Amino acid sequence: MTSTTRLAGLAVLAVLGGCVAAPPPYDYTDFRASPPRSILVLPPLDETTSIIGPYSYLSTVTRPIAERGYYVFPVEVVDQLLKENGMPTPGEMHQVPLDKLRAITGADAVLYPVLHAYGTKYVVLSSTTTVDVGMRLVDTRSGKLLWEGRGVAAQGSSDGNQGLAGALIGALLSQVLTAKSDLGHQVSRVANNQLFFTKGRELPPGPYYPENGQPLAQPHQVAP
Repeated sequence: MTSTTRLAGLAVLAVLGGCVAAPPPYDYTDFRASPPRSILVLPPLDETTSIIGPYSYLSTVTRPIAERGYYVFPVEVVDQLLKENGMPTPGEMHQVPLDKLRAITGADAVLYPVLHAYGTKYVVLSSTTTVDVGMRLVDTRSGKLLWEGRGVAAQGSSDGNQGLAGALIGALLSQVLTAKSDLGHQVSRVANNQLFFTKGRELPPGPYYPENGQPLAQPHQVAP
């Protein structure tokens, strides 16, 4: 199975998953009343059994949010800063008061991810790698919910294959790839596309969103 075939399968599954029950357009009233410029992303709460899932997923978040036009605080720096200040787990980090996070970092909003599913499940001759993540974006001044969304994507080992021979090849390739790399990391990017870019439910463009094909200047990195 080529990388092109795998990516095509991912895109199809993500689209089909989003078409099962199309949600109504999001109400952006509170977002428009207090649009953020900078976003601090916390490590995700983990509802999965994956050891690598939370931080593997976290490493895929910065780019799509920046592409939407926001300054994103470096997730590694935020994670280390909070750990050094007595909050070693995501659960404890999610309990930090918003005013404290704003005082320390200057962030306009905090993104609270929850990882509902992450990893690969094997059934006979097939396997499916799934990522299911939810987000809540909260204003650090008022505590109001500005935006929330959910992204789900899956990749099956039999995508693009036909018959028993194809299933055997797909299962073998999936096992080899899983042993050598984290397939969930690749699937996370598709889940993020659904989460941040689905029309009518997307994260609205921020102040640094490209205009006329040219990205606007981003602020200098703010040291926490």
